[in-house]
Amino acid sequence: MQEMILCKLGEVVLKGLNRHSFEMKLMSNIRRRTQKFGKFKIYSRQSTIYVEPVGECDLDGAFAACKQVFGIIAVTRAVPCEKTKEAILETAKTYLGDVLRSTRSFKVESKRSDKTFPLGSIQLSQWVGGYLHEAFPHLQVDVHNPEFTVYLEVREDAAYVHAPAEPAAGGLPLGMGGSAVSLLSGGIDSPVASYMMAKRGVVLEMLHFASPPYTSQAAREKVLQLARELTPWCGRLTVHIVPFTEIQEEIRRCCPEDHFTLIMRRFMMRLADRMAKEFGCHALVTGECLGQVASQTMQALAVSQDVTDLPVLRPLIGMDKEEIVRIARHIGTFDTSILPYEDCCTVFTPRHPKTKPHVEDVREMEQALDVEGLVEKAWAAREAVKVRY
Repeated sequence: MQEMILCKLGEVVLKGLNRHSFEMKLMSNIRRRTQKFGKFKIYSRQSTIYVEPVGECDLDGAFAACKQVFGIIAVTRAVPCEKTKEAILETAKTYLGDVLRSTRSFKVESKRSDKTFPLGSIQLSQWVGGYLHEAFPHLQVDVHNPEFTVYLEVREDAAYVHAPAEPAAGGLPLGMGGSAVSLLSGGIDSPVASYMMAKRGVVLEMLHFASPPYTSQAAREKVLQLARELTPWCGRLTVHIVPFTEIQEEIRRCCPEDHFTLIMRRFMMRLADRMAKEFGCHALVTGECLGQVASQTMQALAVSQDVTDLPVLRPLIGMDKEEIVRIARHIGTFDTSILPYEDCCTVFTPRHPKTKPHVEDVREMEQALDVEGLVEKAWAAREAVKVRY
């Protein structure tokens, strides 16, 4: 009995004439994610991606990997059989027998995509359900709230028997939404923002700012660990680490204290803009949330993005902290994010930060700085660290 994986498509099915390109990208992503678990035949039919083992494979590992591939809304393990009601019944008894013996109530749900099959969906469910009830007499039929549901699908090439599907990542296939530079700090928000943009099909280049000796090696490793924890969702990543100490010290020396964070954020956006244009990315991604801190008021956000002409994507902008933490726990970054290592954003934090700044005032303050020279020097000293799943 050869088990396989069925991956159900989400909003990809709504893509009309572009749907084929989305499905091709999705199959490519599945192939890359499952290759370390063995060889699989991967193909698409009737709004489902089939992941069929070829030879010895780790189906458990491949199943877990498929659940984290964006573009798939649900995943189930299934067994194919001949398209006869007798073969479907025998497959259900054999494949799901252990579960049926240990459960108390059940029902059968059928989907008949092949309209040449002689029984309708309801008829097939009734026929198979009746014989399963005879084979497992302790079972009670409960069509409203069953403890277990047997699923039958009659498709073009075969019939498939499976248990209830498990939720998957959803979203759009990675690579179909373009590319962007994501500013990755060591906090809770930026990894969640990166995940949410990857879920929309965006390939990410990660940018991190380090301020030694104010930030430690442990803080750097924390950020790289966050990147590793994102790779099951985002695929392999490169974290570009830019030294930021000299910029911060120059801002502290030359600019008013209450504007320190704002001017620092503008330098971050300049460097992100520089990186995006060098790598062919078309947007910047930040973990900013409206009103969460002084540098995230409407006026402050306008000041920070004034230095770039690229779109600044802020997927967390209207979320509260509880929602963000819930996603961080789901994707596995929360425990790392709360480790107590310093972050460059907390270096030289002003006692009374400006919450309603004016762009013209900040531009005037920056005239005391060698903006271009500082940016060029920091960019030239960057380090790229590749992180793999």
